[in-house]
Amino acid sequence: MKDLKAIRGTVLLRKMVAEGEHERQDFKFAISDARKIARSLSAFANNSGGRLLIGVKDNGVIAGVRNEEDIYMVELAADRYCRPSQHVDFAAYRLEDGVRVIVASIGPADSRPVMVDEGAGNMRAYYRVADENIAAHPLMERAWRMSASGELPPLTERHYALAALFDTPGKRMDERQIALALHVPVDVAEDMVARLLSAGVLAGAFDGTRFLFTLSD
Repeated sequence: MKDLKAIRGTVLLRKMVAEGEHERQDFKFAISDARKIARSLSAFANNSGGRLLIGVKDNGVIAGVRNEEDIYMVELAADRYCRPSQHVDFAAYRLEDGVRVIVASIGPADSRPVMVDEGAGNMRAYYRVADENIAAHPLMERAWRMSASGELPPLTERHYALAALFDTPGKRMDERQIALALHVPVDVAEDMVARLLSAGVLAGAFDGTRFLFTLSD
């Protein structure tokens, strides 16, 4: 009789794969670029965490991992290319035919932003939106640093006036639209947006081409 733990693992893996790629899950057939994987880790860590299913193709076909090198590449990505370095948990799942999948899980970062060393002195933070890793908006980075420092300026009537601009569910605006609506310079609008992002009043929203802001859920 097959080991009950192995059966449960198989069921769990198939359930994860059936979910497809989404905000907290990404498929990786194989890993050959540690820096590219660091972008995925940064995107997950700067959001609500997530997992890589290594050995699963983009279309959901379970092909299996080829060797242990994939685990080493994820560890390299988390330690060398993420700033600060991140902790990744690994779990192995084996199907009935012996095909093996590695699940690499990362939690939300204790301190954001988690940056990626892009080389040549360039550092960039990423954020997970649906099934994509996108470059985080600079105002999100500023808000994360505000929160991490613990030195948050008080909310003023201007901040409440900004929040009131989002008077319909799902309304989205960028910082220039906000500046125009409030009749303030763009840099002033940016400061207010960053403060409301750090307070959790606003959230970033990506429409497929640009970053906008909306009220948090």
